[in-house]
Amino acid sequence: MVRISAADVGKRVSVRRLGEPGMMDEKFTDTVGVLTSWDEGVLMITRRDGQSVRIPESSLVAGKVVPAAPARRRGPAASYEELARVAARAWRPVESEPLGEWELRAADGFTRRANSVLPLGAPGLPLDEALTVVRQWYGDRGLPARVQTATGAEGTQELLGAELERRGWIREVTAELWIGAPAPVADRGEPGGVVLSRAADEAWLARYQRKGVSEVALKVLGSGPSVWFATVPGTAEGAAPAAIGRCVVDGRWAGFAAVEVDPGQRRRGLATAVMAALARRALDEGASAAWLQVETDNAAARKLYAGMGFSTHHAYHHYRAPGTAGTARTAGTAGTAGTERY
Repeated sequence: MVRISAADVGKRVSVRRLGEPGMMDEKFTDTVGVLTSWDEGVLMITRRDGQSVRIPESSLVAGKVVPAAPARRRGPAASYEELARVAARAWRPVESEPLGEWELRAADGFTRRANSVLPLGAPGLPLDEALTVVRQWYGDRGLPARVQTATGAEGTQELLGAELERRGWIREVTAELWIGAPAPVADRGEPGGVVLSRAADEAWLARYQRKGVSEVALKVLGSGPSVWFATVPGTAEGAAPAAIGRCVVDGRWAGFAAVEVDPGQRRRGLATAVMAALARRALDEGASAAWLQVETDNAAARKLYAGMGFSTHHAYHHYRAPGTAGTARTAGTAGTAGTERY
């Protein structure tokens, strides 16, 4: 029985449809996600991972509205908006400007997160007018216009993402924000061997970015309420560190990032040691919950973090305006957690 209609656009739905013609393995196909449009006999549903599914109305067998987000089985309770704001405070741009409830952010192209719009509400203008302002603002700074959206949790922006796609905006890197608890992470590593500091010194940067980091990048790296950098010294005098990491403590939250290990010294528990040392410091400062960001194609990092008790809260995506080229300036060569491309 189909219990949904075009009036349910914007709601999370579960639908069953007949399989595609010529497919013998499945008679029916199920899709769960946010109904972003229902026009001219075609439904568009955005799944948790941000992928859009096109479904002809004539193929529907059943459909119903379901709760806005599934119940979480583990991890701290947290809303999308809370996590989005915490993550933004941990990676601040050098320049920002409000557009209604949107925040336009720029940092000379260093990472998409610091050079994209964070839309946590309405822009105060019709969408096309708001996007014109966005394109002009980034164009004035010699940057491609980008908007960061999220999917897969209550309050995320599936509708905005669908509207951007309809206007030809290009979805680039997709990443996920995972949440967990710092205490189990702290218990995994033995004290000692990891040096903590308040600043990213030359040794830390040698592992993070061998080609050098701009002054703007250093400002972004050092931003946040309480920032800590972890270093495992190299095995030879003058060598780059064996491993590094970064943590920002913000109230109850500890955010981990930039966990990178010398390729020649992986599988020795160095990433775990770095995160454990940072987690212990975060616990000392009163943190009781933790978050991190990881790209969807980084299998090594995902395995590491899952083993520490982290799980996905939501996915997020960067959309680039059509007709604007260029990639965000990355943070360095791939490590355990990969570069900060997102």
